Amino acid sequence: MQDSLVIVGAGQAGAQVAQSLRMAGFEAPIALVGDEPHPPYQRPPLSKKHLAGEIDDEALHLRPLAFYEQNRIDCRFGVSVEAIDRDARELALSDGTRLGYATLVICTGTRPRALPLPGADLAGVVTLRTIADVERMRARLADPGHVAIVGGGYIGLEVAAVARTMGHEVTVLESRDRVMQRVVSPDVSAFFDALHRGNGVDIRLDTGVAGFSGEGHVRALTLATGEELACDLALVAVGALPNDDLARAAGLEVDDGILVDASGRTSDPHIYAAGDCTRFFSARYGRSIRLESVQNAIDQAKAVAAALTGGAPDYDPVPWFWSDQYAIKLQIAGLSQDHDTALTVGDPATNSFYVAYLAQGRLAAVDSINHPRSHMMARRAIGKTYEDGLLPPA
Repeated sequence: MQDSLVIVGAGQAGAQVAQSLRMAGFEAPIALVGDEPHPPYQRPPLSKKHLAGEIDDEALHLRPLAFYEQNRIDCRFGVSVEAIDRDARELALSDGTRLGYATLVICTGTRPRALPLPGADLAGVVTLRTIADVERMRARLADPGHVAIVGGGYIGLEVAAVARTMGHEVTVLESRDRVMQRVVSPDVSAFFDALHRGNGVDIRLDTGVAGFSGEGHVRALTLATGEELACDLALVAVGALPNDDLARAAGLEVDDGILVDASGRTSDPHIYAAGDCTRFFSARYGRSIRLESVQNAIDQAKAVAAALTGGAPDYDPVPWFWSDQYAIKLQIAGLSQDHDTALTVGDPATNSFYVAYLAQGRLAAVDSINHPRSHMMARRAIGKTYEDGLLPPA
């Protein structure tokens, strides 16, 4: 249908584009194509409450199926897009059909970074991105065992907390000299390192992995030193890669993410993109950024919908993220990668403090640990008075 808008990717961003368009009075046909058999769902709970069995699959759904029917959104779940024909403005789908579009929005998200190591294809060596991944993990977590986690970032530590709470032995293997080194200060790393060790997790820093072994399913993990570590489940949590292959194959501009402007427009005026798969220039941070967060998926999707309904958005958000580990909530506002000063406010021993990051005297980011007030004030301060470099109070 040549007058239709097609959204590729039925995740948080794709669902938000469709919802925002209908709310704005967009009347043209909308098709939502997703390669999973499920309607759009939340991903953050996968490594937390969903893995722990506290919420079921249906509770993850962003909207009931009736919502898409009532809003005339043609849902094509369990179908992937194999190619984009930009000249014909058509998509080649995995079920052999072709789908025409007037406007295309790519919301393909990310995929877990793989480790090309011996034994990585064994059953029980898993990544965590989808409901199906959680189902595979649950089968291994049904009985007490030893869980090995490669990677001490958000996902790895969240799963470590869940598995330890369920009574499993847990070992976290981190190649760097502290956990979450890429995103938090040494004080925050030290806090979470102590938190996990205090709950019985074996954390091994500066530790590489050489491979996995077992007969049909994983039974051990081999360290770079040659030491073998017995395990019944091995989670690989070493970051994510943008799903920009489809865009690259179609000749769109790509650089560790699909390049878009402040309206979400790609190098093709008929194609937009939103969410984790995109990269855009941030005047706030003076560089191009790619964000992997619910905040970005929702807000950038809204910007795309605004552009498609006559608006002129200038998308340059204050990013925010969160992580739940045991009874501790980490909330992050802003990006701290380019900071030159980190100030810890409060006493980590109380389990409630924050770290403010400054770049040339300006507030760039704040990590809040069980300190929601500083998080909310940081989001406002970075967004409204970024040039003033105001710090939130303790």
